[in-house]
Amino acid sequence: MSDILQLNERVKNAILVGESDFREFKSALEGRPDNKKPRLVKKICEDIAEGLVAFANTDGGELFIGVEDDTTITGIPHSEEDIQIMLNAVNTHILEGQFLPLIYSLKLIVENKVILFFQVDKGTSEIYQLSDGRVLVRKDKRTVPANIRRLQFERQEIKSREYDRQFADGASVSDLDLSLIQTLANNFLKGMTVEKYLQQIGLAEYSINGLVLRHAALLLFAKDIQKWHPRSQVRYLKVSGTILGSGDKYNVVSDEIVQGNIFELIIKSWEALRPFLAYKTVFGANSKFEQKYIYPEDACREALLNAIAHRDYLSHNGIEVYIFDDRMEIKSPGALLSTLTVQDLLTLDNRHESRNPKITYVLKINKFMREIGEGMKRIFSLMQENELEKPKLYSNTSWFTVTLFNQSVYSDKQTEFLKLYAKYELTPNQKKIILLGIDGKELAPFDIYKAMNTKDRNTYDTEVSGLRKIGILEEIRTNPSAALYAKQYKMDKQKVFRFKVLHPIK
Repeated sequence: MSDILQLNERVKNAILVGESDFREFKSALEGRPDNKKPRLVKKICEDIAEGLVAFANTDGGELFIGVEDDTTITGIPHSEEDIQIMLNAVNTHILEGQFLPLIYSLKLIVENKVILFFQVDKGTSEIYQLSDGRVLVRKDKRTVPANIRRLQFERQEIKSREYDRQFADGASVSDLDLSLIQTLANNFLKGMTVEKYLQQIGLAEYSINGLVLRHAALLLFAKDIQKWHPRSQVRYLKVSGTILGSGDKYNVVSDEIVQGNIFELIIKSWEALRPFLAYKTVFGANSKFEQKYIYPEDACREALLNAIAHRDYLSHNGIEVYIFDDRMEIKSPGALLSTLTVQDLLTLDNRHESRNPKITYVLKINKFMREIGEGMKRIFSLMQENELEKPKLYSNTSWFTVTLFNQSVYSDKQTEFLKLYAKYELTPNQKKIILLGIDGKELAPFDIYKAMNTKDRNTYDTEVSGLRKIGILEEIRTNPSAALYAKQYKMDKQKVFRFKVLHPIK
């Protein structure tokens, strides 16, 4: 029984690791550093309710009262009566008739100080609200308001939301890759046992019959994944052409399946995908031919990782990757969660919600994933940096698909025009400015800002000054002249033509 992780030990470990998307600390004190006093009980109760509602509406999490942001345990100096009021905030400050999916709501003694520890699961069947009706979610380690109409659950996805946290019948620690888990346990805390690590990260609990595992533990670490999930796999289909044919026009030239637990799948599936990211020869800077990948490696890796982490594991389908001549389609089983829309993802503001919170938590703390919600933003950014078409996102009732294109954002005419400036190492923004003058058009600052899709003055000054310095962008009207012109013709100064693009000197 030495491998039972006592709650106090688990709490200490969590505090030591620090705040994250899944963990928040709140002080019970206020005032100057040399004159701290107890915070109002009312305010602490509000913090408790807001933190737990946000966690329950997102991916679950832990809340500590009496711990500072820097992990210092300062405790709760309030009376026992006040502490009971705080503990009861999970009822008094939540919308009447709702019950949070609480795991813990306890007073603990840690380092001889009183703290409160709350842990809440991700909600699966309803949206949680504060007593005043407000809805909150977690975003970038912050608690932010949300619109309840955007968070209504669809019945068919409730089971898939619950799958990774449910306990698996008949599974034991011997079914897992113990060497891998021990490595991760040592990275988390040197000397921690496999059993304690699994409890610490929420993948196992001790019961009367011993340690019981959640589905997430098997999906992540199973030695024989086929025994527990036969479709934990990625299938690669190389298609000749741009349309998938059928019957006697079936044009799949290679069909390969990679299987394994999630950690294995991340590695094996990437190794299987890389050969399809073949080099192409392009005419680059200094009039030299360069070798480049057809697709940005990191964008493909991020899209593949997202598919593995966020797919519907209740589905009997596997992930499918179609490699066409002009694009790559990564299809993940399961529709986009009803609390998210494709438009939410396209705003690229790190909006997120995980179908599999246990899985994504483990991948994040082991640095396989970056900040939750950052993946899609990174994919779009990498495609833009490589001057490729914007990715396409699509969701129906069965699949969520990310399509990456290997076609340039530039037309043939634009590409030929840019070749005139191949000897210069132009930035993507400078190329956008150059293309404004492709037909001899004069440029206004408004045009330049719009082409670069920015309102940042420093970016404007840097890119424009760079082009003027190398003699590509010529000023045809000074700033004072533009001001006089704008005043005379009663127009926005930013829309007055000030530059023209010059052909490079050979």
